[in-house]
Parts: sequence; C-alpha cells; structure tokens
Amino acid sequence: MKPSAAPPTPSAAFSARFLRTAFDRRAPNWPQADFLMREVASRLASRLDYIKLKPTRVLDAGCGTGGDLLSFGERYPEAYRVGLDASLAMVKAAAAAGAATGWRRLLRSAPPYGVVQADFSALPFAPRTFDLVWSNLALHWYREPHRVIPEWHRVLGNDGLLMFSAYGPDTLRELRAAWAEVDDAPHALEPTDMHDLGDMMVASGFDTPVTDMERLTLTFETPDTLLRDVRLLGVNPRPERRRGLTGRARLAALRAALERQRGADGTIALTFELVYGHAWKIPEKTDAAGNAVVRLQDIGRGGRPR
Repeated sequence: MKPSAAPPTPSAAFSARFLRTAFDRRAPNWPQADFLMREVASRLASRLDYIKLKPTRVLDAGCGTGGDLLSFGERYPEAYRVGLDASLAMVKAAAAAGAATGWRRLLRSAPPYGVVQADFSALPFAPRTFDLVWSNLALHWYREPHRVIPEWHRVLGNDGLLMFSAYGPDTLRELRAAWAEVDDAPHALEPTDMHDLGDMMVASGFDTPVTDMERLTLTFETPDTLLRDVRLLGVNPRPERRRGLTGRARLAALRAALERQRGADGTIALTFELVYGHAWKIPEKTDAAGNAVVRLQDIGRGGRPR
C-alpha cells in the first residue's frame, strides 16, 4: 500500500512559500555557501562509482545554481538532465551556468540540460520519466518529506535509482544549544531521522532502501563567522519561529553562548549530520489476475509514514 495523496498542511504550505522567498534572496551569494553542497555531492556521487547505471534522463531535485547538473554532464554525457528547484532565482542561476558551458556541449555533442521551478511534492512530470532521481541536501527543508518521496517514486521508471543526501537531526546541535541559553523559541530546522526516511521509502514503494549517516564538523574562529555561514547555508522554515530581526541584546547573548563553546584549539565547532539514502524502483509484482503481490515482510509497513 502506498501513501495516499492529500493536500499539504497549512504549516507545510507556509514553509514552502517562505523557503522560495528566502532562497531567492540567497541565490546571488550562493557561491559563498556552496562549499558544503559540493563536498557532500562529491561524497554522494562516489557511491555511483560502484553502481552499474547508464541513465538517459536524470532529475536533480533541488538543483540550486546547477553545480550537480554540470557534474552529471561529465559522468553521464549522453543523458538529458533536468534541474528542479523551488527558488526561481536559483533556477535562473542554474540556467545561466548551463548556457556558460554551451560551447563544451557543442564540442562533445552532449545533450543539454533544462531547468524548471516547481515544488518537490508536486513534480510537473509524467510517471516513469527518469532513470535517476538525485537530490543533494534539499529534502530536509520540507516539513512533510512523506509527500516528497512518493513523488520521486512516481517519476522514476522501472529499475530507476533514487539517490539523495539530507541533514540529520544532529545538524547545528551546537547552535541550538546556544540558542537554548537565550530563549525558548525554535531557531533551526529539525530534520527527519534516517530510519524514518528509510520507512518512508518503503511505504512509497521503493525496494530495499539503504540509509547511512556520517557527521561533518566545521570550525569557526568567531561566533560572527559561524552565524554568517549558517545564514548563507539556509534558513529556519518553521512557522512557529520568532518573527522579526534578532535584537542586539539577544544577539549578544547568543554570541556569548557560542563563545562558551570554544574548544581547546580556540575554534567553535558546528556539527552537520549527513544522511545518505538510495533505493531502486522495481516493477510491481502482480498475479495472473492482475492483483498486486505484497511481500510478507512489508505487511504493516505500508500506509502513510508517521
């Protein structure tokens, strides 16, 4: 049984609108924050080295300014690539990046890539359009990932592959601890646990999904450089967050709390928990009468993930 379709909750709809606006504003300065995206993309892509896959159509869900679209042009030069992002400014930047490399495409006769602005939970593509769905550090921005993963399954063809990375719950734990010393308001996203994401993949129809996790620690010389990079990397999409600008007194208290976290080496650490997942879409098994065949181990795991 697959998750039933339902309209997004009001909080999810609010977050989607907020994220579009927020990342539109960040697009011009994205190269300053893209270092983490590139590092994680490299780690995720290294797993493709061990997978026999020759896709003809690739979807990059959450393409940002197009870094992964360009990389896939090197890895799969015969594949048509489609980049999708909720932010129009990011999509425009990705399109410009593709145009800037047009001369290389002409020399190699490689297919170009296209870009589209759309919501992850309502992909504007027909079923079984893609052979590979790739998403690098994007899923965690959605408050209801159980509405996104079924869409990835829908647009994948049989024997298609899903690969994604996302932040895990320990991400920004030091910053959350510092904020907890200042007030009780939520100031950071709370990503979904990797085991829950694995359950969502099973419930969406993916076969034998694999998830694993690693932690990456960045260090900063001052609280201000830490806060600057956090602002560049993302936003707080929670509708219950505190509105308006952070006052001077609260910001000073936050800086002081971060200073108290300074380590023996003189730097302030910030943790990013990285979740990796991949799964295959296999043809649905049916009996002679056309009824779906469900494996015994999947009974009780269907329905909408909680």
